[in-house]
Amino acid sequence: MARSERKPTAVSLDDRSSVLHPFTPLGTYEPMVFTHGRGAWVYDEHGNRLLEGVAGLWSASLGFSEQRLVDAAYRQFRKLPFMHMFASASHPPGVALAKELLRLAPVPMARVFFANSGSEAIDSAVKMIWFLNNALGRSQKKKMIARRDAYHGSLIASSSLTGLPKNHKLFDLPLPGFLHTAKPHHYRFAHEGESEREFSSRLASELDAQIMEEGPETVAAFFAEPIMGVGGVILPPEGYFKEIQRVLKKHDVLLVADEVICGFGRTGNMWGSQTVGMQPDMLITAKALSASYLPISAVMVNQKVYDALESGSDRVGMFAHGMTYTGHPVSAAVALECIKIYERDKILSHVRKVGPLLQKGLRKRVASHPLVGEVRGIGMVAGVELVADKATRRSFPASDQMGIRLRAEAIRRGLILRAIGDTIGISPPLILTEREIEFLVDTLCASLDALHASLSE
Repeated sequence: MARSERKPTAVSLDDRSSVLHPFTPLGTYEPMVFTHGRGAWVYDEHGNRLLEGVAGLWSASLGFSEQRLVDAAYRQFRKLPFMHMFASASHPPGVALAKELLRLAPVPMARVFFANSGSEAIDSAVKMIWFLNNALGRSQKKKMIARRDAYHGSLIASSSLTGLPKNHKLFDLPLPGFLHTAKPHHYRFAHEGESEREFSSRLASELDAQIMEEGPETVAAFFAEPIMGVGGVILPPEGYFKEIQRVLKKHDVLLVADEVICGFGRTGNMWGSQTVGMQPDMLITAKALSASYLPISAVMVNQKVYDALESGSDRVGMFAHGMTYTGHPVSAAVALECIKIYERDKILSHVRKVGPLLQKGLRKRVASHPLVGEVRGIGMVAGVELVADKATRRSFPASDQMGIRLRAEAIRRGLILRAIGDTIGISPPLILTEREIEFLVDTLCASLDALHASLSE
């Protein structure tokens, strides 16, 4: 384990057992308790220092000790610790944040709705789409399409959009009217000899056929991350979104960009939509919006969507959706300060400088490893897919839990990674230095070597 620092903070086993942990195999785990952080590093209860190679949940973009965000929260707590946004109530941080988001949007947007998490924002978007189509007299146009293996959240609608079977089993999900189409992973699903452009064209044709089979008058929206995160860090193949958007426009289907992971510099641009050529009608953001210092998310909608929402509101007397903490003033103040830091500290320029070093290190030193089938990524996000046989791309049996085993090897060496099946997710704080990138790549290589050696014991 990495070197220790500070006196450990004890947490009793009785205390640990009081928490129902999300996305955890209940009854078969030992909690790992973290006590504090500094920069891109976190410290566990034993004082061990670990580089957070996934920024928590792809989200702590400015690390774990940004005093300017702490100060912004403190100032707002002293001034106005809470005010809702129901019935046209508002406050300066919320108004200013909405204005900033509209200024930064990758395509022209008209209004911003605030929520508290990516899942809430996705559910809000679904409700808006149902509402606007009823307002437009298109009562059948309600179906939503997402991609297989995509992750869009864990509430009722967002879980239904999520294309992961474990998120559906025993939850009576997905809801009716939530459909899934092909995952755009060229390495795994392209036909033999099929180029990326040909693969993209085929997937667009399959989507077109799916919409025609369902009936274009029943399909309302297509949800997509610019780069799939939990789905395995999947970059769209060449021409993918150009072809997909052609189909969506043909059938008057809205495009919703889930920028929860990709937004605010992760891909080297402010938005992943800019990186991959998406022109969304609605855009979801969270996580790096506040660098995850406080919960906040947002749904941006274009003029076409807003006009339909307004007409529905006129009909029923109000837009009857929202949460108590919609646009919480302290969260909004922190998000505003976060945007200022991105711009003042030239975080995008930094990502464009160090991101290529991360990608080069992974491709030069990790991709050739016997256990690695594919390295993929851009900017400060990457995926490393483990395989049993490089030549045939044969996967390990799921029961071998190779991703989890590699993550454990990395943790022993002071590096936290994300195991997504047998793909290792890498998404560190955007503030990572060149030296810390070297540590990340070195430690990943050492962990792969250790895992490989263990297979022959």
